[in-house]
Amino acid sequence: MATRIDKKITGYSVALPEDKAKQADTPAAPATGEERGAKVIQMHEKIERPETLVGTTYKLKTPLFEHALYVTINDIVLNAGSEHEHRRPFEIFINSKNMDHFQWIVALTRIMSAVFRKGGDVTFLVEEMKAVFDPRGGYFKAGGVYMPSLVAELGSIVEEHLKAIGMIQEPGMSPEQRALIEEKRAAYAQLESKKNTDEPVAPRDEHSGELFPEPRVHAPARDEDVAVTGDGGASFPPSATMCHKCSTKAIVIMDGCATCLNCGYSKCG
Repeated sequence: MATRIDKKITGYSVALPEDKAKQADTPAAPATGEERGAKVIQMHEKIERPETLVGTTYKLKTPLFEHALYVTINDIVLNAGSEHEHRRPFEIFINSKNMDHFQWIVALTRIMSAVFRKGGDVTFLVEEMKAVFDPRGGYFKAGGVYMPSLVAELGSIVEEHLKAIGMIQEPGMSPEQRALIEEKRAAYAQLESKKNTDEPVAPRDEHSGELFPEPRVHAPARDEDVAVTGDGGASFPPSATMCHKCSTKAIVIMDGCATCLNCGYSKCG
């Protein structure tokens, strides 16, 4: 059978019978990384849904509704039991007693589930959803974090889930940044403590009229100023304003400069 050669010939040699025998006796080379990787199953739309999926449900309580929303994200485990085992989101459901937004919520979850099953990098959904603004205005969720819309908070839940399964790597703060934030919180607590110092009027001697010296009483820092909570976060003063960098109500005035007690951002540098 004739073979058509489309490339330029750079050299040739005659295949001898002993060369074929030598090639047959040579052990096969180990598979390369690419060849091994070809056996790794990646997420794609042709993967059928298993009978059982691993899921996580998140409770979403907003001031917009009387009833909470419950967001369930189910994951599929690929390459189970191997070194290439990983979880990928497969479908999402949102349930609530409130039926006001049922129509668009069902449409949103079906589209998101289709994107999950398509495979590839689905982390773009987080930024797209968090960029949605409600023309009527946003709200602050528990902890003082500003949410521009309900869709944006759904995006933050998806982001939290993708971080939990390892699809999004959160860049943690350096030890220097953490030390700086702790220093600013301690300084603010001390500043508020000085503002609330009680200085009672010293009593006078009945005969001479001289004042008896009284030691100053320093009031402890208030719990609502800077207090570590059980989940490792921190609560901030009610008078704090929103930080445009971390979207948290943690901006206070220290030494005449706006400073964030959550991320360390300072307007003065």
